[in-house]
Amino acid sequence: MNTIDFSVVLPALPYLWAGLKFSLALTLIAFAIGMVLGTGLALVQHLEVPVASQFARGYITLMRSIPLILVLFWFFFLVPILIGMLNGSGRPVPIGATYTAFLTFGMFEAAYYSEIIRVGLRALPKGQYEAAQALSVSTGKTYRFIILPQVIRAVAPIILSQTIILFQDTSLVYVLSLTDLLGAASKLGQINGRLVELYLAVAAAYLMICLGVSQVVAILRSRTAIKTR
Repeated sequence: MNTIDFSVVLPALPYLWAGLKFSLALTLIAFAIGMVLGTGLALVQHLEVPVASQFARGYITLMRSIPLILVLFWFFFLVPILIGMLNGSGRPVPIGATYTAFLTFGMFEAAYYSEIIRVGLRALPKGQYEAAQALSVSTGKTYRFIILPQVIRAVAPIILSQTIILFQDTSLVYVLSLTDLLGAASKLGQINGRLVELYLAVAAAYLMICLGVSQVVAILRSRTAIKTR
């Protein structure tokens, strides 16, 4: 290839758009799973629930100590074998690449979201908890209506920053033969021999999306910053 021809990008847009939709869907679903599971893990540790808190710490340490791509392989190859053993058939029960991606990303990100929320819980003034106790508010309602809303607001910029990383990491689903944005560009580039142009177009798409979310993060940081005057 002696010249760069970006005219190949326009016909590829529908396929690239389909890949981008998958990347965004994976990001949103993994975010939802990660936030729900991560919040639960953070609360279990914060409340120091016997046994469960040790399990939560072990889970978080494990997920934060190994690469995401390795977790994808574990889930894709080992979980079907475990399901087959549990149901007594002795045969692996395939769960599919798509479900593997959604569940793995959600479970993996839960460890990171959990640490973010746990730090937020520790940073919240003790007076909030004491005021709720003085008003005889139950523990469940205290965390649901008083504590967690304040924590989520305070750590929202960090959560969004982690979600940007999550969106970038969705490109790892190529190991499962799924077609995300980068995977779509790679497949088309191998067909028409224009990998450079398509990779540059995808890089521009990642840049615009991540920059846009980064601006939201900057706005949230300025609004949640502690005023010194």
